[in-house]
Amino acid sequence: MQTYRDALDFLYARTTGIWKLGLDRVEAFLHVLGDPHRSLRSLHIAGTNGKGSVCAMLEASLRAKGLRVAKYTSPHLVDFRERFIIDGVPVAPERIVAFVERWTPEVERLRATFFEATTAMAFSFFAEEKVDVAVIETGLGGRLDATNVITPLVAGVTTIGIDHVEYLGATREEIASEKAGIFKQGVPAVIGDPDPAIRQLLASYAYEHGAKPVRIVYDEGGPQNVRVGAAGTSFDLKLNGRTTSLTTPLQGAHQAANGVVAAAMLEALPGDLAPTAAEVVIGFGRVRLPGRFQRWGKYIFDVAHNPDGASMLSSTLAAIRPERPLVAVLSVLSDKDWRGIIDALGPVVDHLILTNAPTAPTSRAWNLPDPLSYARSRGLNAELLRDFDRSLVRAAEHGATVLVTGSFHTVGDAMARLEVSPADW
Repeated sequence: MQTYRDALDFLYARTTGIWKLGLDRVEAFLHVLGDPHRSLRSLHIAGTNGKGSVCAMLEASLRAKGLRVAKYTSPHLVDFRERFIIDGVPVAPERIVAFVERWTPEVERLRATFFEATTAMAFSFFAEEKVDVAVIETGLGGRLDATNVITPLVAGVTTIGIDHVEYLGATREEIASEKAGIFKQGVPAVIGDPDPAIRQLLASYAYEHGAKPVRIVYDEGGPQNVRVGAAGTSFDLKLNGRTTSLTTPLQGAHQAANGVVAAAMLEALPGDLAPTAAEVVIGFGRVRLPGRFQRWGKYIFDVAHNPDGASMLSSTLAAIRPERPLVAVLSVLSDKDWRGIIDALGPVVDHLILTNAPTAPTSRAWNLPDPLSYARSRGLNAELLRDFDRSLVRAAEHGATVLVTGSFHTVGDAMARLEVSPADW
């Protein structure tokens, strides 16, 4: 009999550090499982930044309507089970163990990757639970992402930025074409990128795929009267034809942009699933999303891992104005644009502590002397501490506010060491 740890070890062994994009393996595995994804009513979300926030807003609003909602997101922060949420509760460890024990031969026969196996697992769990609706986040890209086997009720793309260039392309236009791969014939499409050229490009792809209708939220005005404060983010938008004021505990002007995408996707649902304006107001007020400008005592946790995400984080810090000095513990994977991240954060922090998160894959750990030299060349107050635990201690000693950022690994490792549970926020 396997333990939960044994099951995770088997799954993590499917991770090679290289994404094997394509739908053949996951479709074959799902067929063996009885094609559970075909029975799911779902919403599908892609985008460089913001898709996790949109998923959380969708889930909270649908639950406010009284529906039984499942959510599949990645990566997790502390516990693998964070990826599979049903009615707000992570799937029990015993179910993961049972799934792995039963289906190990098929996973090995098909040479399914970690993400393909976990995606099939999610669809199987959600179908077994007969959820009313499932909120599904892409893992990487869209067109060839393992989640793209579904035909959703609505598909949404948030923003397009430069990330995962080795898989998706080096320009925003190339990346947009991959993300737009989730748009499908006859399925409503929602587009949330604020850049006029990119959103029109996404719209053209949506029309090519036969999506209908196509909503471009910034052509409709986007969020209005955006206010960011210590209690969260408030904004106005048109909801069911009327101007509605919404407030979410998530902080940052970008959360208003995510909110209009979520609201448009909810409006596009069939009548038995679409929440009323009042239910959306309630749902947005209940949104919780660990690791997105999450406050815990003197700490701020944020998973920003690309320059666009770091710029949003920087803007939110400027708006919130936390107590100074502000010390940042920063660990970024080597294949990310860490120079752009340092450039974005440098002007708003007082001190940078550069380190490596313990769970970061060795093959992707950044070479610390390089970012230290770069940060100092930009005139920033920076130091290198290879020991992650010492970095957290030093930041807490010298900072009135401690920012932990750079990757999911960075935030998750800090939460684990500080005994902060993602479920508690």
